[in-house]
Amino acid sequence: MKKTGAEIMWECMVREGVDVAFGYPGGSIMPVHDAMLNYPVHHVLTRHEQGAAHMADGYARASGKVGVVLATSGPGATNLVTGIATAMMDSSPMVCITGQVHSHLIGGDAFQETDVTGITLPITKHNYLITRADEVAQVVREAFHIARSGRPGPVLIDFCKNAQIEVTEFKYSEEVSLPGYKPPKHAPVADLEKAVELIAKSERPVILAGHGVLMSGAMEELQILAVKTQTPVAMTLLGLGGLPASHELSLGMMGMHGEAYANNAIQNSDLILALGMRFDDRVTGNLRTYAPRARKIHVEIDPSEVHKNVTVDVPLVGDLKTVLTDMIPMLDEYEHETWMEQIAGWKAEAEDRSIMSWPDDGKLYTAHAIRALWNATNGDSIVATGVGQHQMWAAQYYHFELPYRLVTSGGAGTMGFGLPSAIGAWFAHKEKEVWLIDGDGSFQMTQAELSTAVQEGANVKIAIMNNNFLGMVRQWQEFFFDKRYAATPMTGPDFTKIADAHGIPARLVTKPEEVFDAFTFAQETPGPVVLEFRVEKEEAVYPMVPSGADLDDMIRRPVR
Repeated sequence: MKKTGAEIMWECMVREGVDVAFGYPGGSIMPVHDAMLNYPVHHVLTRHEQGAAHMADGYARASGKVGVVLATSGPGATNLVTGIATAMMDSSPMVCITGQVHSHLIGGDAFQETDVTGITLPITKHNYLITRADEVAQVVREAFHIARSGRPGPVLIDFCKNAQIEVTEFKYSEEVSLPGYKPPKHAPVADLEKAVELIAKSERPVILAGHGVLMSGAMEELQILAVKTQTPVAMTLLGLGGLPASHELSLGMMGMHGEAYANNAIQNSDLILALGMRFDDRVTGNLRTYAPRARKIHVEIDPSEVHKNVTVDVPLVGDLKTVLTDMIPMLDEYEHETWMEQIAGWKAEAEDRSIMSWPDDGKLYTAHAIRALWNATNGDSIVATGVGQHQMWAAQYYHFELPYRLVTSGGAGTMGFGLPSAIGAWFAHKEKEVWLIDGDGSFQMTQAELSTAVQEGANVKIAIMNNNFLGMVRQWQEFFFDKRYAATPMTGPDFTKIADAHGIPARLVTKPEEVFDAFTFAQETPGPVVLEFRVEKEEAVYPMVPSGADLDDMIRRPVR
């Protein structure tokens, strides 16, 4: 069977389960777009390549499948860079296909030629340059295997134009064998026995559940482990939903803006079981004083993450679900009543400080609006966010009972991620309610994708928390720079009019009593809807661990 390189590309992707791709055409990728018309793949035309990358990322996070993005050479390819870096930092599986000039022109500074493989080498799990059509089938097969296996991540294929139009024999390989790439599954039994011994001796254990719990699909194993050993569970931002928020052993989110009682539990623990997380600085605070009395067990599929930031006593390198499945039968049942009582005391203190305990003062707060959204959706929607204060309030006050429901940029902290990732998540689950919680600054970075939402009929509901500030940076200026608000006050458009220009129904909310009706309006209106909330300008996210401070040295919300 003879086909062009472009046709082979689509033949392989369809066999990999691809039914939607996000992108923007151009000269060097045009044969691929032309061949696409012969295959059962829906192409989403975005308004910017960065938006396409974030849509593919959001699709991957919500579906568990590999997201696909296409762009042309030169500026088209370089516009993907932020989205690729975002996916790499958060271990999101993507295959990024960029057009490239004819192979004989490479190195000659041809029109729109850019060394995209060189540019993206540090921010991809692997990348390829295809110069001949007979390379395509093997490269695509390998790219998808690498993107989804082990620790997932983005893979880039730079596709020379001559290879797209050349004709060759098509052979599809069912098996992939990559020497040197064998992600581990099982941890050594001797190491498991050491971990079990530490768990048996522990009196104040804490489980730290990271994104790896969701990536591995180890939610059930996490809950069995926690219940069997009566160990409380703190979660990273991307680990939220790994254990239901309502579970009696849930400590919620840990870290810089995590729950105070979660941070206190970590700092006072005698054993840390870190599951699929990388001890990021936003989670640990000052490394020299991090969990000083705790022995540490680290379950991680990527050996490069072990001992990188925190030296551990027992590393268990392997697939998290497999490792826990092996270890759980080796464990006895334990009780930690005294430890749980101490944590309950910290929880009670946090409740006294919570903004949710404030009486109605007539002001509109982002946290209250997010909790109202949680009530309106019964906590059962997919929630995408931008980056900033609204993101942290969403993590704190939209309680995630299920995995794969929070779509947010963690490691890279990419503003502008929200709107396109929400559209991508909708393509993954059109049957679910999809909400975007965004800030005015973050939203304006990629607001052009409203046109994409309209063109695709994406049923995404958009809640913009507008405080006319770059809120998180403003908060740091308030706390650490004597309220010298340099380059953070920002004006913006009337977002309801921006929505109207796109033909999107919209509503402005300025009072607490208008909030619930606005959410009901959005839920009852088909297609995309924009809600603009004019919220308090100088409200801060609490608690906050200052950069470089001890994890339990938190700035706390004053008691009212």
